Amino acid sequence: MIINLNENIIKKLTKTEYEIVKFINNNQKILQDLSIVDIAFETFSSPATVSRAIRKCGINGFNELRYKLTSKNENNNVHNIGEIINKSLIEARSSIENISLTNVLKIIENIKKSSRIYVLSRGLTEYVADEFTLKLQLLNCNVVSLKDPNIMKIKTKGMKKNEMAFIFSLNGETEELVKSAKNAQESGACVVTCCCNNIASILQYTDLSLIAYKHSHIAIKEFEVSSRLPLYIISRVIIDYMVLESENNYINKK
Repeated sequence: MIINLNENIIKKLTKTEYEIVKFINNNQKILQDLSIVDIAFETFSSPATVSRAIRKCGINGFNELRYKLTSKNENNNVHNIGEIINKSLIEARSSIENISLTNVLKIIENIKKSSRIYVLSRGLTEYVADEFTLKLQLLNCNVVSLKDPNIMKIKTKGMKKNEMAFIFSLNGETEELVKSAKNAQESGACVVTCCCNNIASILQYTDLSLIAYKHSHIAIKEFEVSSRLPLYIISRVIIDYMVLESENNYINKK
């Protein structure tokens, strides 16, 4: 059995949840081909009920259950896919756990107070910054994305105290970003850094930071093309909260 049941666990399960666990244990051979939606369909339940049943059995969600199954599978292809999925799961979960909710709220308050926001990034992280910039623009923020090293160094030297430098950097060690953060801080502007390194050089020139988790495994080792998933998660948390706050304010005014 992939899920071990004992008397204490059985007592916690509803009748539907017990049937879900029985289905999982009785169909271990085909489980790797099923999604959580498929299991819900086969057990006349819902994905939320399937997830709840699994968690009551001491397993942290469907993805962890599937990883347990694939890790024992003799088929190397299935095992490798399980490892890859688990890597993304670890990266996403750890990034969310690392995020300081207090800092998120402080950053959003400073975004709203800033007369202009410069979003700085380099390399593949520019894709994260571009999406973040666009969404802030849609929320009526005065925001500009800077990618050119020379332009960002010049612009950050002349920043005003009511402006913000918002920096996305995977490792927080990119020379031009560190220099720009130093320039912005010396100008009196608010400096926000989102990165995946809690001892990054850039943090010494940062007023507020959000530190995500980057998995040590790199798929393409010859190039610096690590996943930017952790930075996307940070970006999404900030934008989604700002949207929620905006919607609540609109409702309250009606």
